[in-house]
Amino acid sequence: MAVERLLVAIGYPERTSKGSVAFTLRVDGVEVVAEEMDERLVLLCSLSDDETLLPTLATYAAGRMLKENATLAYGNHSAFLWQDVPANADSHALLRLFETFMDSCDWWRARIDALRGNGPAETSAPETMVIRP
Repeated sequence: MAVERLLVAIGYPERTSKGSVAFTLRVDGVEVVAEEMDERLVLLCSLSDDETLLPTLATYAAGRMLKENATLAYGNHSAFLWQDVPANADSHALLRLFETFMDSCDWWRARIDALRGNGPAETSAPETMVIRP
């Protein structure tokens, strides 16, 4: 199963039960759900249930989609990040998926902390800056 192969690829100390298609990993205080569905391995990380942050988070989403494969989404009254690969991906692809996804989670969580006033203030680009195609 893809979830078990992910745990082996990243050297996670726990294992799933035989045939399990979902597992919650705890890494650096962050919970990440790995779930196999529709021949894909999907990683999910809950970011915030504070709906007032959504408009600001949405302004970051388009730029982040150009930089990374993780996607900001909203459902069940929570903003979350998700990323996936084919369930039959090799160990290197699974390791890379996990590393890049955790980097994305760190970036988004830092923005949320800053918006809540718990982190360093975000440096912003001048308002006159425009990105043109």
